[in-house]
Amino acid sequence: MMSQSPPVAIERAYQKWFSPALNRDMEMLVFGSGGVPVLFFPTRAARFYDLENWKIIEAMRERINDREIQVFCVDSVDQESFYSARSPDQRILRHLQYEQYILTEVIPFIRKRNKSKQLTVTGCSLGGYHAVNIGLKHPTLFTKIVGMSARYDLTKPLPFFADLFDGYFDENIYYNMPNHFVPGICDERLLQQIRKIDITLVIGREDSFLADNERLSYALSNIGVPHKLYIWDEEAHRPRYWREMVKLYL
Repeated sequence: MMSQSPPVAIERAYQKWFSPALNRDMEMLVFGSGGVPVLFFPTRAARFYDLENWKIIEAMRERINDREIQVFCVDSVDQESFYSARSPDQRILRHLQYEQYILTEVIPFIRKRNKSKQLTVTGCSLGGYHAVNIGLKHPTLFTKIVGMSARYDLTKPLPFFADLFDGYFDENIYYNMPNHFVPGICDERLLQQIRKIDITLVIGREDSFLADNERLSYALSNIGVPHKLYIWDEEAHRPRYWREMVKLYL
């Protein structure tokens, strides 16, 4: 009887540089060497290495090794923005600096190493918020958006989840909460760009963010944006569910 050969290791590269946008060092893990690039945001309070630790990268092993996808796991600054002790106006400004880091540093880094014309953006929980928010705000940069178990209005208090701006609201917050700015999109050129993106929202039936996802889906439908909303049984807000979701939707 022939013994099975061990699985082929996933190609893995660690990256670190000083970010001018954030004025601090930022780290990243890159898995694979070709295929459609996938920009993957971490969950709330998680780090760039947690997707690997939670076996979510392992769930994509075959596609990574077959050069179907190349996964770029970025770090976050959520503890310095949404979950910091700063004043609410400074929390959203720190988030905007993080967005500039993604736009002016991470995406050019991806483009330099991967010549694909496609770019997927995704994340789980708060990472799903990051993915959907930046994807809808900058639709010419992305060809696919996948938001898993995400919340799309951080200003709305929910059971076990606070308003992350303590009742404060300004224009910066408005334009970074999909459930606020999406219903108001009326520029036809912008709509045409968004309509070209493959958009998928995934949420558990018992997840606290179910209504948030249904609200965003309704808003997208109202402005004529094709998308898919998948509602899973149970809460589906754990790594064991995300390991299955990435197989189905990425």
